[in-house]
Amino acid sequence: MIQNFPTREAWAEAAADRLAAALAEALAADGRALFAGSGGSTPSPIYAQLAKADLDWARVAATLADERYVPEASPDSNAALLKRTLLTGPAAVARFIPLYSPAVTVDRAAALASQALAAEGRALDAVLLGMGEDGHICSMFPGSPTLTTLLTPGLKPAIYGVPAGRDGAAPPQERLTLNLPWLTGARCVALALAGANKRAVFEREAAGDPAVSPVAALIAARAPLEVIWTEAG
Repeated sequence: MIQNFPTREAWAEAAADRLAAALAEALAADGRALFAGSGGSTPSPIYAQLAKADLDWARVAATLADERYVPEASPDSNAALLKRTLLTGPAAVARFIPLYSPAVTVDRAAALASQALAAEGRALDAVLLGMGEDGHICSMFPGSPTLTTLLTPGLKPAIYGVPAGRDGAAPPQERLTLNLPWLTGARCVALALAGANKRAVFEREAAGDPAVSPVAALIAARAPLEVIWTEAG
């Protein structure tokens, strides 16, 4: 399940190549493709490689696996990160579907994002995920009141609002996130991990309870998960 790469460069290239191949398969089959990416520092070198892929980017739509409930002008915006690192050069013509909107509440913004993605009329073709030190993926945080719903495999694919954690618990601000059914229905889900500690966290979470561990839930639901790892942290 875990593919090992000796350097950060080889790791980023391998992840980008796998995502590009999944998008190319979708473009060949349907004439269009749908990608979802994550925020944080880990995916930036992967996005830089993926942006160079020889794809018909004008037929690709890109969205986010999760987003902080902040406008794009915020330094915390995942949308801004994606536009800065992936949607450049040849990939700049891809169509972007934001999760954030300046709605009255995060839950209303989630409903609007759910409608926008449902209107695409297709499953995700390629997803790039990272994982936090606490084992969270997307914005599926341990102890969050939304976790049970987010990890329920029988629901429709949707976007959900995630409340800020209380008493110092993660996340520090409201978020928007895909639920598990979006991931299990995808063509390819690449989980990119760097460093020995992240591998240890993954192995711990993979052996956990699917009701409370997002990684275990992905495995139990037979998501098309590919773990791409480098020891180089």
